[in-house]
Amino acid sequence: MIASVRGTLVSVDGERAVVEVGGLGLEVLASGRTLGSLTPHVGEAVSLHTYLHVREDALQLFGFRDPGERTFFLWLTAVSGVGPKVALAVLSGYPVAELELAVARDDVKKFESIPGIGKKLAQRLVVELKDKVGELPPVGASAADSSGVPIPTGHFIEARSALQNLGLSIREAEEALRGAPEDAPVEELVKFALTRKAGA
Repeated sequence: MIASVRGTLVSVDGERAVVEVGGLGLEVLASGRTLGSLTPHVGEAVSLHTYLHVREDALQLFGFRDPGERTFFLWLTAVSGVGPKVALAVLSGYPVAELELAVARDDVKKFESIPGIGKKLAQRLVVELKDKVGELPPVGASAADSSGVPIPTGHFIEARSALQNLGLSIREAEEALRGAPEDAPVEELVKFALTRKAGA
């Protein structure tokens, strides 16, 4: 098993990066988020956590920014109907911390918003990953995670759904809800978001 690679980043193209290690150019498949973080470092030394996927007709090396992303990738591929390509699409959609929160709070719509993930698969992901994610933040924790994105509590999910019905995308709705009072009722959250959106 190849657990990690360190070498010179030769290129980043589409769904993959090429890392030169000992004179060999290794093709490393990765999520859009990981590739985006690598792009500014072409020509520099980089280090990636990796997973070697063995198929009958190919060997595929997948790269990750940190152990958490690698672990979540393995969780995803253990779910029925989820292969490496779908797993990368999920990791490209949202940061791992947001995906874990979505699972913990039964936020199926978060997964549905990712291209290529239908309702049934989204529901299966939430159910099968439920026993793997960490504990929820303690009661009274801030309604935003470290990146400033609202934690999807029940009222936030309902408000986000209402905003989507008004034509906002899930990302636009979450952005508009950023900074809203965590204990506010749904109606106030929607009003907050619309006011924020209008003033943007």
